[in-house]
Amino acid sequence: MKLLRRAHRRPETDPGEVALNARNVQFDWSDTPLHWMPEEPIASHLINSLNLLLPEGERMFCAAYAEALPYVKDAKLREAMLGFIGQESMHAETHDKVLHEVLAANGIDPTPYVRQAEYLFRKTLGPKDAEGIAQRQIMVERLAFIACLEHFFAFLGDWVLNADLEKFGADPRMADLFRWHGAEEVEHRHVAHDVAVYFGAGYVRRSALMVLVFPIFISLVVRGTKFMVQQDATLPDLGYPRLIKRVLGAMWRGSLPGVPSLLWSALSTFKPGYNPETVGSTAQAVAYLAASPAARAVAS
Repeated sequence: MKLLRRAHRRPETDPGEVALNARNVQFDWSDTPLHWMPEEPIASHLINSLNLLLPEGERMFCAAYAEALPYVKDAKLREAMLGFIGQESMHAETHDKVLHEVLAANGIDPTPYVRQAEYLFRKTLGPKDAEGIAQRQIMVERLAFIACLEHFFAFLGDWVLNADLEKFGADPRMADLFRWHGAEEVEHRHVAHDVAVYFGAGYVRRSALMVLVFPIFISLVVRGTKFMVQQDATLPDLGYPRLIKRVLGAMWRGSLPGVPSLLWSALSTFKPGYNPETVGSTAQAVAYLAASPAARAVAS
C-alpha cells in the first residue's frame, strides 16, 4: 500500500535547527461532519478522541515547563522551552474549540470524558504539595512523563503528514488541523527529551516510564473512541472486542497508524543513545507549516 502522497513527500533538504514559535491559525468549523473521514467512521472517532485528551494534557505540559523554567540556566534550552510552551498553548486552545464547535455541534457531549482528563492531568499528573528535594523529584518525574508522551506525538505527527487520508474522503479542515499540529510536534520533538535529560532523568528512569506510558496512552485513546461511539446515534454501541476489531481493520486500511509501527516506535526509545531527531523530518514539517491553509488564513 502506498502511504506517501506526492504533495506530502519529505523534502530532501534539512533546514537544520529552527527557532520554535507559536503560529496563529484560523479554522472555520461550520458544517464540519462528525465522521470527517466518511468512509472510516471509527477512525474518525479515534482521531477525534485526541480532541478530548489534548487540551488538558497540553495545559499540563505548559504548567510543568513553567515550573521548571526558573531552574534552567542554559539559554538555548530556555528559548526552546518557551517556544514549546507557546506552541502547546496554541494546540490546547485550538483543540478546545473543536470540542464545542464540532463535537457538541454534532450531538456529542464531551463533558464527562473531559472531566476525567482534567482529573488525570491536573490531579494525578499535576504539581504536588511538597518541598525541597521531594518537590524537585516530582517535577522531574512529570518532565520525564512528558518526554515519553512527546515521543508518541512526534510519531503520530510524522504519520499524519504522510498518510493519504484524502482517499477516505477526509474533510480538509480536520486533516489540516492534525497535520498542522503534527508538523509542530515533529518540529519540537527534541525539546521534551532534552529537558528531561537536563534535569537528570536518565535512561533507566525514562525507560521505566515508557513501560507505563505506552499502555496508558493506548488505553485512554481506545476509551475515548468508545465514548465517542456510544454517543453516536448513527453507529451501534460496540463493546470493546468488536470496537477493537473495527479499529484494527481501520489500521489495516491505512486510516490509522498500525500497532506494530507504534510499538516499534516505543521500543526505539530503549536503544542506548536514543535521539528523537530520528522521528520524522524537520524539513517536511516546516514545509507543511508554510503551506497549511489554517496558518495561511491568518497570514493573508
